[in-house]
Amino acid sequence: MYVGMIIDYKLSPLLGIPMRWQTRITQVDEGNSFTDIQQKGPYKTWNHLHEFIPNNNGVMMKDTVDYELPWGLMGSLAHSLIVRKQLNNIFDYRYQVLETLFNTQKEIA
Repeated sequence: MYVGMIIDYKLSPLLGIPMRWQTRITQVDEGNSFTDIQQKGPYKTWNHLHEFIPNNNGVMMKDTVDYELPWGLMGSLAHSLIVRKQLNNIFDYRYQVLETLFNTQKEIA
């Protein structure tokens, strides 16, 4: 990962309609954090800071996302009805995957 790196995604967030999303890495602090911002996609703005914070149990991953939807009042309504839940589901899913990969106690035979 490096500053300037472009990441392209294909999503189907609404009614299965495919959408392209592109983010660019704007900041990297190796082993500590990185930030991506939306270049092209569904949001008016998207700024996502990923932090990796050492603690007694290993490392905590913290996300700070600042975003804004387009379409004014319609965007606010879409956020209340759809987008907030989708984002929560995405981050909940990632949490579960990381828990399974890194925090599952394995028995030694």
